[in-house]
Amino acid sequence: MKISKPSLGRIGAEIFDTDTTSLTKAEASIIKQMVYEHKLLVFRGQNLNDEQYLEFARKIGTPQVYPQDNYHHPDYPEIFVSSNIPKDGKKFGVSGTGKYWHTDCAFLDEPLSFTMLYPKVLPNSVRETYYIDMQQIYKKLPATLKSYVDGQYMTHEAKWRYKVQEWDIDKAIVDILKEFENRFPAVNHPAIITHPVTGEDILYISQGFTSGMVDTDYETSQKILQELFSFIEHEENIHTHTWKDGDILLWDNRTLNHKASSVPKGENSVSYRIGIYDGLPFYIDNTQKRNKREKMLVK
Repeated sequence: MKISKPSLGRIGAEIFDTDTTSLTKAEASIIKQMVYEHKLLVFRGQNLNDEQYLEFARKIGTPQVYPQDNYHHPDYPEIFVSSNIPKDGKKFGVSGTGKYWHTDCAFLDEPLSFTMLYPKVLPNSVRETYYIDMQQIYKKLPATLKSYVDGQYMTHEAKWRYKVQEWDIDKAIVDILKEFENRFPAVNHPAIITHPVTGEDILYISQGFTSGMVDTDYETSQKILQELFSFIEHEENIHTHTWKDGDILLWDNRTLNHKASSVPKGENSVSYRIGIYDGLPFYIDNTQKRNKREKMLVK
């Protein structure tokens, strides 16, 4: 296994000359530890069929079956398909996914530990995915912004990202949103989560799914969130991965926000995503400890 590590303070180790179809348990364990350490891994030069890709994910952890089946690969429901190309004359997956800052499944009680992404067809021009290290963002937060999030809980919900389907025809928008909200009700997570492996504190919010602050009025909540997003999404915080044929990416959803680039009109794109649970709690919640510490400092 040949590894190119990132420079100090950066993310994204590259792995070369590795046959992911023949990984041993020991090698898979090393890879997991590398994800925790480097947050993003790039496996170069891979050529896997669908079954081999799924088997690779299983060696890392437990693949998720995404709760909306219109995203499922028809033969492998663990594979979430983002595609603008029909398969056998039928709609295949969902096109235009993830083009906003988010972490996968933040709107669930138990979000995804890892994401694995394997493009099968890359666009001709723009071939990028963007990342922000939210562990470093928390360290860099100015005191005023940090005061907004320390000891706070945030609301996350998926309904504003719902993609209208054929079966929604003739339904009112309000009814479509209500049906989806009943299936995926809003959840609350700490604004600052502690990583169960590294022990690092991470700012856990995103423009895509974070819709409000618990016990805060709407106007104040939105004002604060926009201040936070403006700081987080500053260009200097963004890591860009430019895809090459044969790349597979694996990253830690606890620490990284990500966003897909837009696919230019007329260009084809197909990507296979597998969400993976690593068998650990998604986070440690130290919010109550932080609140007690703040009260002691005030005294």
